[in-house]
Amino acid sequence: MPAAVLTVAVVLIAVIVWVNWSGTSPEDGASPSGEGAPTEVQNPEQPDLTEIEARDEEDLLAAGQVDAPVVLVVFSDYQCPFCARWSEQTLPSMMEHVEAGDLRIEWRDVNVFGPASELAAQASYAAALQGAFWEYHDELFAGGEHRSADELSEDALIDLAGELGLDTEQFATDLTSEETVEVIATNQQFGLDLGATSTPAFVLGGQPIMGAQPTEVFEDAFQTALDAAE
Repeated sequence: MPAAVLTVAVVLIAVIVWVNWSGTSPEDGASPSGEGAPTEVQNPEQPDLTEIEARDEEDLLAAGQVDAPVVLVVFSDYQCPFCARWSEQTLPSMMEHVEAGDLRIEWRDVNVFGPASELAAQASYAAALQGAFWEYHDELFAGGEHRSADELSEDALIDLAGELGLDTEQFATDLTSEETVEVIATNQQFGLDLGATSTPAFVLGGQPIMGAQPTEVFEDAFQTALDAAE
């Protein structure tokens, strides 16, 4: 692991331990009620983590301008109930800042729930190759709910692509292609190397936010980062 990434990993892991995560992992039985979750950005004195931002023009799992003043990196899993809730309740507000040119969102699937999550992440990338990543993502988390492993089978994921009007033959090829598998595996390892072993986790403007915090927490963190960038 490069020294820079190792440094960030140590910092992020320390924050995770400190806050005891308010997200969920495949080992716990927590419901996404949010009870007892921290309600502010955690440990704001942590070192700047902006070095994990890719800002890659070729990144198909991102929204917003490469040179946007603020970047939000999301570590997620398509079987995570907290991730689904965050995508339903908070992502739309963040997208408003993307549309205004002030925010870039970079999505990184860590797939802590296993093979079905990995396949769903690959499906989202296959959709991205047809310019439909966010549409496909939104359907996987429709209504703020996550799909079961049975609903994330290869056939089900291809059927969903068809419902969205995608080329299902091309989608089926891309779903398990070498490129797709490599991209998702690389992103997953990136998140795990940073210590994101539970989901959701975020780095917004270089500062970590753990768990599906209320939307106002993200809005406050975004505004703080934007003010600092200006």
